[in-house]
Amino acid sequence: MVLSRRMAGFVSVSRKKWYTDRMESLNYHHLYYFWHVGRESSVARACERIGVSQPTISSQISLLEQSLGEKLFVRSGRNLVLSDAGKLVFGYADQIFNTGREMQLALRGRVAGPRERLVVGIVDILPKTLVGKILSPLLGQPDSPLLVCQEDKPDRLVAELAQHNLDLVLTDALPGHGVKARAHGHLLGESAISFFASPKIADHLKGPFPDCLDGAPMLMPVRNSTMWRTLDDWFESIKVVPRVVGEFADSALMKAFGQKGVGIFPAPQVVESDVTDQFGVRSVGTAPRIRDRIYCLTINRTPKDAAILKLIESARTRIFGQPVPQTD
Repeated sequence: MVLSRRMAGFVSVSRKKWYTDRMESLNYHHLYYFWHVGRESSVARACERIGVSQPTISSQISLLEQSLGEKLFVRSGRNLVLSDAGKLVFGYADQIFNTGREMQLALRGRVAGPRERLVVGIVDILPKTLVGKILSPLLGQPDSPLLVCQEDKPDRLVAELAQHNLDLVLTDALPGHGVKARAHGHLLGESAISFFASPKIADHLKGPFPDCLDGAPMLMPVRNSTMWRTLDDWFESIKVVPRVVGEFADSALMKAFGQKGVGIFPAPQVVESDVTDQFGVRSVGTAPRIRDRIYCLTINRTPKDAAILKLIESARTRIFGQPVPQTD
């Protein structure tokens, strides 16, 4: 049915009035109490933190839920968990009160003004040591953006990027043809893969690399990840069959188990010294034929954000050694 101009105008005015009424009824004291409960996942802990009684906070949150027309929490055992609507409201509340804190600091002359946010999606399988090196140039400067990092699966991160909920995604593979969301890939660089082991495992390996990996306990990235497929193909090509004792979606957890002597684990050669220093392990060999590629995904073919451009250029020259062309 096609609405008449008068009817369409009435609907538009009604919608504006609805939003205006909702905004006028939003009490920021209620939102502030909600924000603290959301951070603490507990009314009691929020009370201790801000020094008000439990009935006060409970009643204020109830009034906020009435004004928004949404249930903001669900109970899980002894804790309160944000509902889907609660997660949405909490995200905005977090921005509001963090911005307020920055305003106070700006007035005291500690910062020049509100900081820009750079929201980075990180594929969970990426080595955290390498991610830290890539992101480190964006930290520690007076004009540095507020860095917000979120880990998830590649397809979910690309979807969030397409909805402009993320500014960029760090990943080890370009989106497949089946992914509807459009993203432009910028190759930051590539590295050979090294294998690391605790001293007690390294001392008992037999033969030269890579033959020494045959039958040795191995920690692998989660099955069907890009790196898992690459390693599996390489082991098959050299006729080496390691004894896989664990698969991990989180690379930091994989290294932690490797540090404990559970098994050998792979990591990019470009962070070899960082891995050996941080985890007290040894490199038992490097496989030059295995290439681990790292991409930065953005919505725009040519990013306009200065922080993103700085990240790309720094990673290419400082970590991987040379500029490389953009890849779609």
